This record gives sequence, structure tokens and C-alpha cells, in this order.
Amino acid sequence: MVGHGGDWRNCSLLMKAANDRWGSFSKEEQVGVAVAGGATLALAGVFVYRRYSGASKDRPTIFELSGGSINKDKVKNEWSNYESSYGKEAGEGIKDRSKTVQLVDVFYSLVTDIYEYGWGQSFHFSPKLPGKSWGASEVAHEARVAVELGLRPGMKVLDCGCGVGGPMRTVASVSGAHVTGITINQYQVDRATHHNQRLGVAPLTDVVRGNFCELPFAHGTFDAAYAIEATCHAAKLEDVYGEIFKALKPGGMFLSYEWVSTRDFDPANPEHVRVIDEINFGNGLPEMRTWDQAEEAGKAVGFKLVTSLDLAVASEVADGWWKRLDELAWQNEVSHVVVTALDTLWLAPKGLKDVHNMLRNVARSLVAGGKTGVFSPMHMLVFQKPH
Repeated sequence: MVGHGGDWRNCSLLMKAANDRWGSFSKEEQVGVAVAGGATLALAGVFVYRRYSGASKDRPTIFELSGGSINKDKVKNEWSNYESSYGKEAGEGIKDRSKTVQLVDVFYSLVTDIYEYGWGQSFHFSPKLPGKSWGASEVAHEARVAVELGLRPGMKVLDCGCGVGGPMRTVASVSGAHVTGITINQYQVDRATHHNQRLGVAPLTDVVRGNFCELPFAHGTFDAAYAIEATCHAAKLEDVYGEIFKALKPGGMFLSYEWVSTRDFDPANPEHVRVIDEINFGNGLPEMRTWDQAEEAGKAVGFKLVTSLDLAVASEVADGWWKRLDELAWQNEVSHVVVTALDTLWLAPKGLKDVHNMLRNVARSLVAGGKTGVFSPMHMLVFQKPH
């Protein structure tokens, strides 16, 4: 992250590049850029204020969005490959499931900066608790993992699909257990490690890069494991559940917040199918499973099912998880104007505008899935490995 002096030098370079490009535009293009530029300057003022007031340190600004581990010159090509990997038929998902791991890695290089900028360090949803902010509700959703698993100091815990480590830091901090996170994406490893060190959680955390369908740990390494909205990326749930089963000690517990289609999903309803297909495409999922398919996958690899509960509807007083997306819809639209302007001026990696547009669209589908009740990102499954 650049310092304050670096910020002003970067702003100067951005203005010079913008001026150089301006003369090459037609009058129509200049009008379009002027409108977008006005929104850019207004939003830039907000971000400069937040940055210098300490509100957004160590979070990418909209001017710092990148392609993660992907070289900026290759973002457009990687985006095109990702887009073409999904079939056009209803319910098809990723056409070649053998490429799922590679595509998920590319997906998280493309979206991690945007997620951190627009959402935060915890890449998941949560119900909104009465009288609590979204941030507090998010932490409660994460802390529930530690409670359900009975975590305590001295235990070794696995976080499968840890992202940039938001949940890991909560779970380790509230329980005192040591958490090892694994993610397929090196950029996320670097970001998670940075945050862990910056926030003083490094003594209770480790982060490694790897495929959770081929875990690089000896059998019986961990006392417990969890996955928060992550194992949905596996080509087959049995593959990742089976690896977690082997990595746990006898009697070890595994909790997952699964993305599933619910009892209200009707495969004969075209609108339901469209919503689920867009959720899959916009989130790097090979397909959408049902809650009972997830239950059976755990049983198939040897787990005993302890709890199966959809947290999206478990409490009659908690507010819908999807409402946070609804509240942020205006911000997504303003941000897209800015990203489009930066793209037009060649000040952002080509292809990043397409990625941002995909996330705008999938946000609408996620809200639709939540409102209709056909989709849940938090069906909680708790399994135990037999003694």
C-alpha cells in the first residue's frame, strides 16, 4: 500500500494521463467521459477523506483495483476465458468440470480487490440481528462457528477456503484456537497474511495456498474444521468433504455454511433457473447443489450428520441476508460509472470493467434468490467424524 506522498504522486500521474487521452476523443466521447468524470471526482473526494481520516486504510480504493495475481495486461484475456467456460444451456454451469480449480483461482484473482473495496474482508453473507449493524451481525455469524464446534485454546482448526481471512481472525480471536487457512489463490494468501500480521492475529493463524480437494496435510492433523461459503466451489462436494474427513482427528467436527437451492426452488420455473444460473456464473460455482445433496455428500465420505439448519430462515426476528446487497445497490452503480471512466481512460486493467459489471448483475440475482427464498448461502451443516 502506498503512503500519503505516493497517493498524491499517483493522482498527478492519473491527471496527466487523462489529459493526454482527452484530445483523442470525439465530442460525443468527451461528453460521456465528462459525465463519468464528474462522478469520479465526487467519489474521489469521499475516498480521499476516508483514507486520510483512517477509515479505509489497508483496503483497496477504487483507483487501486487490480487483477490480483494476474498481470494487468492479461486481465481481459483471463476474463474472456472465464466467461466462455460457462455453458449457455439452463443449469449447465461450468462446461468442463476438470477446469474448476483453475477457474476458481482466476475468479478470485479477478474479484478479490473488488470484494475488499466494496464489501470488506469477510467474503460471506449474514442475517442482520435486531439492533445490530451489518458488521456486528457478520462477526456474530462467524463467532457462531467457534461455538458450534466447541473451540478452545490449544485446538488446531482448519479453515477451508479462507479468502483474505476475515472469518479466520474472528474464529481464532474469540476461541483462542489456532486456525490454519487454505485458499487456492496466492493473492488471497498474501492479503490474508498481511491482515493477520497487521491486526496482531499472526500467532494464532497460518495461511497456505492449496486445493482443498487435495489437502496438503497429514491425516488426523486437525481437531475441527469449517468452511464458510467456500466448498460450493468444489467440482464435487464429496471430494472436498472427503479430504476434510481425512484431515480430522477421530471425533473431530466439521461445520459448513453451504450455498444451496432450497425447498422453494422449482427446476421447472424458468425464472428460478435463471437466477441460480446467474449466481453460479457470477460467483465461480460449477453448479448449485440442493441442501439434501450436501447432506448426502457428507454422509457418503463417512461423516455423521449432527445438524442441518438453514440460517437464512432460522430466526423469525433476524433480517434477510440479501438486504445488505439491496442497500448497497446505489454504491455499485456509482462505482461502475467510475470504473467505466477509468477503463475509458486506460487507467484500469482492461477487462476489470467487465468483471465489475458481472458482480453488479449477480448482486441483483442474489437479491432475487433471497427475496424469493429459492437460494440460501448459509445452510449450516455440522458433521462429526466417528471415533
